Amino acid sequence: KKDADIEIIGLISSIFAYGNIKQIIRSQDKILEVTGNNPHDFILNFSRRDEAKIKMISHRFYRGDDTLWLFKALRIIYKEHGSLKDYFLKFYNENDKNLKSAIEGFSQSRIDYFESKSVLTRGLRFMFPLPSVGSACKRINLFLRWMVRKDELDFGLWNEIPAAKLVIPVDTHIARICKQLKLTQLQNVSWAMAEEITDNLRKFDPNDPVKYDFAICHIGMRKMEF
Repeated sequence: KKDADIEIIGLISSIFAYGNIKQIIRSQDKILEVTGNNPHDFILNFSRRDEAKIKMISHRFYRGDDTLWLFKALRIIYKEHGSLKDYFLKFYNENDKNLKSAIEGFSQSRIDYFESKSVLTRGLRFMFPLPSVGSACKRINLFLRWMVRKDELDFGLWNEIPAAKLVIPVDTHIARICKQLKLTQLQNVSWAMAEEITDNLRKFDPNDPVKYDFAICHIGMRKMEF
C-alpha cells in the first residue's frame, strides 16, 4: 500500500527477475519473509543481527553476500536522498530521447560504490546493467515501466518522467516475438534492439510505446501462433 514499500520492493523484485519462474517466486517470497512485508523500514533499519538473515537470500548466481551488499547500497540511497525516485532523477535529463543515460548513471553509481568497498562480484555487476556495454537492461526497464506508467498493471509513482521516455524490457522471448512482428531487424538481444523495438512501437503510440509490452509478452506466454 505504501509508495515507499512499492518502490523498493519493485526494484528488488526486478533485480531478482531472471531464471525459472518458480525460482523467482521462491526468492521473492524469501525477501518478503526476511523484510517482514515492510521492506522500506527494514532496508533503513536492519541491524548486524539481521545480516545473517539477509545472507540466506540467494538466487542463481547471486550469493547471500551479494544480497547483503545490495541492501546496504539501497540503504545509503534512502539515507542520503530520501527515495529511489529522487536518486534516479539525479541522472535524468528531460531532453534525452529516452532513459538510457539515466540508467547508465544510476547503475554506474552502484558499481562504483561496490568497487569502492572492494566487493564487486559478477552477481552485483549483473544487478546493475549498463546500456553502454550493450545490455538490453531488461530488468531495470521493467522496474521503470512499473514506476512510470499508470494503469491496471503499472503503479505510476514517478510522475516526473513521461511514459514516452521508457524503453521496452527485452529478453530472448520478447526478441523472438518482435522479430516475427518485424519490430526489429537485429538478431541479438541488446540495448540497440530494445531501442529499435521501442522506436517502432512509438509509431503506434508516441506518448506510451511501452504499453504494448504486456501484450507482446503474453503472445509468448500463451504460445500464440502468427
